[in-house]
Amino acid sequence: MLTRTQALALEQASDAEFKTLGLQAAAVRDTHWGRTLTYSRKVFVPLTNMCRDDCGYCTFVQKPGSPNARVMTPDEVMAVVHEGERLGCKEVLFSLGEKPELRYPQAREALAQLGHSSMVDYLAQMCERVLEESSLLPHVNAGTLSDEDIHKLKPVSASMGMMLENVSRRLIQRGEAHYACPDKVPVQRIRTLERAGEQGVPFTTGILIGIGENWAERVDSLITINHLHRRYGHIQEVIVQNFRAKPGTAMANHPEPDLNDMVRTLVLARLLLDPSISIQAPPNLQQRFGAYIAAGINDWGGISPLTLDHINPERAWPQIESLRSATADCGYGLQERLAVYPHYQQYPDRFFAGPIAARLAGIARGDGLALAQCH
Repeated sequence: MLTRTQALALEQASDAEFKTLGLQAAAVRDTHWGRTLTYSRKVFVPLTNMCRDDCGYCTFVQKPGSPNARVMTPDEVMAVVHEGERLGCKEVLFSLGEKPELRYPQAREALAQLGHSSMVDYLAQMCERVLEESSLLPHVNAGTLSDEDIHKLKPVSASMGMMLENVSRRLIQRGEAHYACPDKVPVQRIRTLERAGEQGVPFTTGILIGIGENWAERVDSLITINHLHRRYGHIQEVIVQNFRAKPGTAMANHPEPDLNDMVRTLVLARLLLDPSISIQAPPNLQQRFGAYIAAGINDWGGISPLTLDHINPERAWPQIESLRSATADCGYGLQERLAVYPHYQQYPDRFFAGPIAARLAGIARGDGLALAQCH
């Protein structure tokens, strides 16, 4: 594993030096994860697209008054779940804006009509329905969470997630990507990661690159994640996601990271993070699959045969067979995993509650990957 000094130097490594580092990253992946890459077949449920934050790059969020602002009803949620189940999905990823009820009376009113006072309460109810009425596993991506929130969600969700994005406080200043975003203050996101570790939640996090951060801030963000994992052992995967400029946002004209930048960051992540942490890169945000594999990734993340990537709706998911073919061309197999990585399934008493354990027992094969592999 790299020291911080070595990690900082990777930014300026020559092509020859970087080629050696890339081979080292791929060797770490092969040693700890084998010659098979994984993905999760899932549906995405945007429970609400209202949010109290105003990130400079986001098109997911809709303010009250917009015709597209909404809170999904239980029937709408379950219709997506059941159709995903029919198509062989194993996971429901609940994504939602952060705490809109604290900013907007319209969000509070919508929740009240559903019998709830907070979005987390409504989320917990919908996770419970997924477990009761389908064969899928809920995964929740609800942003920053309190101890009480995590305690409420853990019995009804297989895993949780929240992108750290970056630990730089500079990015919350006026004119930067996270200005006017109370939930993007780094200490709040770090505390959520700590709380998840303390309560034994298999957790997904990651960094968003190209939003105005520098290389040292990327390094320090990954070091922060690694430090928390070494303390609690709960970070099952880290996503390295590249910023995409979108019309109508404050950062519409902001330059996007190129392939070289993305590959260098993936190599950095694989060599800096504990080998037990899965490294993931979204396959719909870059068509050069082979470059990602060569950089040491072992997972493609969630891919849906049904729903859009609601964060990047302009980027279609690759068809599973085309992804399988591209992966095979690089000498690797492709297998379907579940929302809980195999390692965590070995410690059910620590990492998930009874209903989740029972569900996993029925849909996981002996090695912890999905029993029914869809082709």
